[in-house]
Amino acid sequence: MKLKYLLFGIAASLGLSSCGDMDFHEYKVQDEDFIKENFGAVYGFMTTIYRDLDSDFGQNYSGASLCSATDEAVYSHQGNQIESFYNGAWSAANPNASVWNQCWDGIAYCNLVLDKFTGLTFSEYQLDINYKAEMEKYENFKWECRFLRAYFYFQLVRQYGNVPLKTANLTADEANNLAPATSDEIFAFIESECNAIQDSIIADYSTAYTDLGLAENGRANNIAVKALRARAALYAASPLFTQGLSDSEVKERWHKAAKYAEDAIKACRTRGYKLNSNYGANFATDGYKSTEVIFGTRTAAANSFEKYNFPIGMENAGGGNCPTENLVSAYETKNGLTIAEDPEYDPQNPYANRDPRLALTVAVNGEHWPNTLPIDNLETFVGGANSRTTTYGTPTGYYLKKYLNPATVIGASQATTSYHTWIIFRMAELYLNFAEAALNYFGDGYTQGEFNMSAADAINTVRARASMPNIKTGLDYNAFWERYQNERFVEFAFEGHRFYDVRRWMKGDKYFKDIKVMEITKDGDSFKFNPVTNPSYITRRQWDSKMNLFPIPQSEILKSGALEQNTGW
Repeated sequence: MKLKYLLFGIAASLGLSSCGDMDFHEYKVQDEDFIKENFGAVYGFMTTIYRDLDSDFGQNYSGASLCSATDEAVYSHQGNQIESFYNGAWSAANPNASVWNQCWDGIAYCNLVLDKFTGLTFSEYQLDINYKAEMEKYENFKWECRFLRAYFYFQLVRQYGNVPLKTANLTADEANNLAPATSDEIFAFIESECNAIQDSIIADYSTAYTDLGLAENGRANNIAVKALRARAALYAASPLFTQGLSDSEVKERWHKAAKYAEDAIKACRTRGYKLNSNYGANFATDGYKSTEVIFGTRTAAANSFEKYNFPIGMENAGGGNCPTENLVSAYETKNGLTIAEDPEYDPQNPYANRDPRLALTVAVNGEHWPNTLPIDNLETFVGGANSRTTTYGTPTGYYLKKYLNPATVIGASQATTSYHTWIIFRMAELYLNFAEAALNYFGDGYTQGEFNMSAADAINTVRARASMPNIKTGLDYNAFWERYQNERFVEFAFEGHRFYDVRRWMKGDKYFKDIKVMEITKDGDSFKFNPVTNPSYITRRQWDSKMNLFPIPQSEILKSGALEQNTGW
């Protein structure tokens, strides 16, 4: 098969993607027969697939991240595309379709490798000293591909619901006329794939490929497979995806989600994964080495994320994704009480004696952050050097810390760069996934039943790492559910969960419409702090239940004879 036919096969398998140009790097001048004899060429496909994994370092919305389409943050540059999620501009013609395109590209490559480039022997390399190790690596490709394809489908189903299920290369006509599978069918596919590959994919890359001298710490292992199965089961049990089911059917879904989360936790413990005692270390430049991080996307060395988000007033800084008072207020006091409950909380000294995760996530007025801040301390008060009264200054009174390297130099002189790891799975998520599933299965947060822990036990494990006291005892279901949602809000701030959590809970109307900021004024040598809801200087946010799912791009509807637009779009 010559190049044009190979390219045609790939284009056909991409029939549901609007991206027509594929980058084959050095392999695009070779035909299929050559690739089948060249291990490096097949490995190049795997590299491309891994590059299709998601991250959210501002690359999709000119510096803004999805956090700024939630109650986590406000992007300081008014008029940014991120506002289309809530200003009425979002539509099938303006679909914010980066995930759609990227996932179908990744699925196409996975199907290509699985259909055409498995079962090879690379006979010309049999006398190579590293042949055995290279073949071990190659034989794992098929399991990695199946995991990655399942992960891409998870991204699609959580965002679109019903989507076509393509597990082989198809002609363009076949692909474009493939009827959508239901979300239940997609979740079942993800579960079955994870079940099929969890015992076959390499479990521990630290002991694999030793002859090649490769660390391979960016590849998916069997724990990542279990984590995907647990997360997909949690979503499948969530209100967005269980509408119309009986109570017993929903309860069984929560039961399955709890079992899969516990299974993943046990596997982590056996392997030596554990919560990192330093919460912030998970998001540092070497966060991929953390004992807690299961799987993530590592970027090349860069400083673009710092440029997007460092405080205005620094050379080349953009202000960026500024945390809201909604988020800051969600952090409890060190007594384990909400700021409304704790009589010791002082609203005019609002950041004292708070959950330590707050200081590791949010930069506040009067703090010297980052290291290269050109003045003594941040001035986010009205009229201050880093405030909203400066172009692109924070509209919320806060700046982002999480995932940022405070030592990075972004000025024109002596600029530095560093690596970033977008965390896809970490162990804390497994504990909180279990807590949510167990709470909804048992109807309370304290029953252990068949499991080794209760929902409260799981949450308390995460809270203990943050040096926070246990969640209250004796809470009824509704009160526990509120505290659980809050715990997930603060633990996973700016990690991409909030955007989808609120949607799967169908709580957008509650959480995403009213945005709070901290209005700080200087009064002599002191400051006055005044939380304000929906001030005139930020865009008022809209919410409609149709926004729980994305619109399928209208261009794809027009190309397809079978795609159906999501309700309301």
